[in-house]
Amino acid sequence: MILHGYWRSGASYRVRIGLALKGLDYELSAHDLRKGEQKQADYLALNPQGMVPALQDGDLVITQSPAILEWLEETHPEPPLLPNTANDRAIVRAMAALIGCDIHPLNNLRVLKSLRHDFNADQDAVDAWAARWIAPGFDALETLVRQHGRGWSFGDAPSLVDCYLIPQLYSARRFNIDLSPWPVLLAVEERANAHPAFVSAHPDRQPDADA
Repeated sequence: MILHGYWRSGASYRVRIGLALKGLDYELSAHDLRKGEQKQADYLALNPQGMVPALQDGDLVITQSPAILEWLEETHPEPPLLPNTANDRAIVRAMAALIGCDIHPLNNLRVLKSLRHDFNADQDAVDAWAARWIAPGFDALETLVRQHGRGWSFGDAPSLVDCYLIPQLYSARRFNIDLSPWPVLLAVEERANAHPAFVSAHPDRQPDADA
């Protein structure tokens, strides 16, 4: 398998966690988003959207991190990222989508570039924009993890939710957000920081990371 990604991409980060939790080896093909490498012709031939991540497995190319993680779950079911029952799986998917649909898209690179270029936003304004969407999402997630978590975001083992949560906490720090209002989320992060899959997937440990 080949993972097309970028070290600091939150969506790439969540896929790295999923691959590591499944114990799957892969090659990395890095595309520096700051240089626009994701828009080069050879990559657009694989992913016409020109975004990361994309996962290649032979002739198969899967784009969009939710689809990649679901495919990993279906093709490599152990250890599971989703619980046993339909009801619990729906809850886990909803918790992950809270981040993937309602938080992350509003503070990814192309949105931030637009804020700076189209609206002359300085870093303080960009940080405020990110906090505007991250904080209410984390408020809701704090409640849900308190209800459903037993050491991890859902239950007592890493799940799909954690693949989304840990990268979003990393991103929140980049925007100088005070995370103290969400102690339950921070407790999950502390556990993740001691888990080999999360450690290996961290942006700073990627071969394309800035020195």
